[in-house]
Amino acid sequence: MHIGKDLVAAAATPLVLGILAEGESYGYAILQRVDALSEGELTWSDGMLYPLLHRLERLGYVESAWHAAPSGRRRKHYLLSADGRAVLAEQRRQWNAVSTALEKVWKSASDSTARVVVSPAGA
Repeated sequence: MHIGKDLVAAAATPLVLGILAEGESYGYAILQRVDALSEGELTWSDGMLYPLLHRLERLGYVESAWHAAPSGRRRKHYLLSADGRAVLAEQRRQWNAVSTALEKVWKSASDSTARVVVSPAGA
């Protein structure tokens, strides 16, 4: 299944903030977590993630620090800030409202389709 660019973009910030609410992480691990959470439906590239992380850092929603990885390479780790937690709570509220509305309209549309009676040909 292909998930449209607009939907991916809309979900990116709350997804990253939610992942960082689980604990400190670095870019590659965030990409892997998105893939796992979406069961492979969302496959992000570095080119999508890092500009988002930098924007979230500029806005004060995440903080970062360099740490040495077990391999000896340095990795930039990201951590949700207090402001980021507040933004995540608001985004969660908004997404719940959208999700509830979509569930209702899809159920209504599904119920309407089920009520349509098709008459036999020639009747």
